[in-house]
Amino acid sequence: MENKTNKNPQSIFANLFVLFFLAFVIFSSLNSKSIERTTFVIEKGMSLNNLTNVLYEQGIISNKSFFKYSVALRGLAGNIPTGTFAIEGNVSNARLIRTIFDEGPIRIKITLPEGLRSEKVLEKIENTLETQNRGLLTDLSFIEQFDIEATSLEGYLFPDTYYFFQDMTIEEVLTVMINQFWDNFNQTLIDRSNELGFTIHEVITLASIIEGEALFDSERRTISSVYHNRLRKNIKLQADPTIQYLFPDGPKTLRTKHLTINSPYNTYMYYGLPPGPINNPGIKSIEAALYPEDTDYLYFVAKGDGYHSFSTNQSDHLKAKQEYKRQKRMQ
Repeated sequence: MENKTNKNPQSIFANLFVLFFLAFVIFSSLNSKSIERTTFVIEKGMSLNNLTNVLYEQGIISNKSFFKYSVALRGLAGNIPTGTFAIEGNVSNARLIRTIFDEGPIRIKITLPEGLRSEKVLEKIENTLETQNRGLLTDLSFIEQFDIEATSLEGYLFPDTYYFFQDMTIEEVLTVMINQFWDNFNQTLIDRSNELGFTIHEVITLASIIEGEALFDSERRTISSVYHNRLRKNIKLQADPTIQYLFPDGPKTLRTKHLTINSPYNTYMYYGLPPGPINNPGIKSIEAALYPEDTDYLYFVAKGDGYHSFSTNQSDHLKAKQEYKRQKRMQ
């Protein structure tokens, strides 16, 4: 007896679907591997002809005349930008022109956290952008351009996340950061400084000390109150971060011998604020310096967990210090 196999239409459709799906996945995988990132550099002073030659030599365009005509037709021939640019895979002339003239060169992300010293800020920038000029930190003619009444840019390089072009100079980078400082230290904060009788430089100096002490935002204004109270009562600030600033990397724990270093930054030896900021504080520390909490605290000591114990008198302060030492021995 002859056996006949009945083909199920639904089964045939399902098998075809699977085959088409597998073919699509394989095609997509092969296609994605062919997409490569190509970078090219447009140097300062390049003409449209120079740019066209660069793109042709790198195999980004295949027809010089058509590319030049497309650029000229849009009225862009005299506005050739500079920098390092990137494209993904093979792109049309229209897409290439949009990349160059609208989107612009590659930007490099640099995040500069609160509390970095200016030397460390420049070190991070130099390592990323491969450009350097540390002399600008104390270049008075450069500093004066930004209405900064100081002999150093310490404190005025605003902590933030920036997107810099790869070919930017240190002058251009610092200009962006200082402008960001003034965008944040607005007229409201300037008025508050005047109300307190502080110069902007004094505010930033105090804010940098707060930045050096505070790990948690909830304590910034309380720490600020201690220093305001001490300044008001003409008591030495005795702020450890000001002495740590005297060392390239700062000792983690100060010893008695460090407290006798003869420097205007030694707030255990000299009254008042040090000559200038000891790092680049963030906006929260700046606001804390301008709006201290209303307290009678004159002392504080670390608790070992990032927080501090605050005291109004030396007796309670010594007890808090003993407790800190006890906790440290138990660790």
